[in-house]
Amino acid sequence: MDKKYNGITTYKIGEVARRADVNKETVQYYEKRKLIPKTDRRRSGYRIFTQRHIDQIKFIKRAQQLGFTLTEIKELLELRLDEETSCSEIKEEAQQKYQDVSEKIDDLLRIKETLTGLIDSCSEDGTIGDCPILEALEGKNKTGKQLRK
Repeated sequence: MDKKYNGITTYKIGEVARRADVNKETVQYYEKRKLIPKTDRRRSGYRIFTQRHIDQIKFIKRAQQLGFTLTEIKELLELRLDEETSCSEIKEEAQQKYQDVSEKIDDLLRIKETLTGLIDSCSEDGTIGDCPILEALEGKNKTGKQLRK
């Protein structure tokens, strides 16, 4: 085992976590989800991590910042390791994520508009029985009837 890592800098989990700016549990979780390569163990039982693990964790965190799920990131990593993968395949993944994000933004804007209308419809003077926000949530007014049935 030691010969395999001869000349390669190795790290314990705490150092990997520090260098990748995550906590130890995140490193363990990524290993469990097979997002990072399986580690070997030293005779002492400590896992052996390399710079590749750190780089891959940073890749995962950057992809998450762009809205990719861990499942999608795993697909991207698998594509990255496949020498037959073309750049157009990666572009397709990015375009799909863009579409997903655009749809989420549209949904959030719709929610924002609905909430604004509900807030504006509340005079704050009525009783709880006359609250237009509660009536909408109960499906008793026009806005509420337009929400999920």
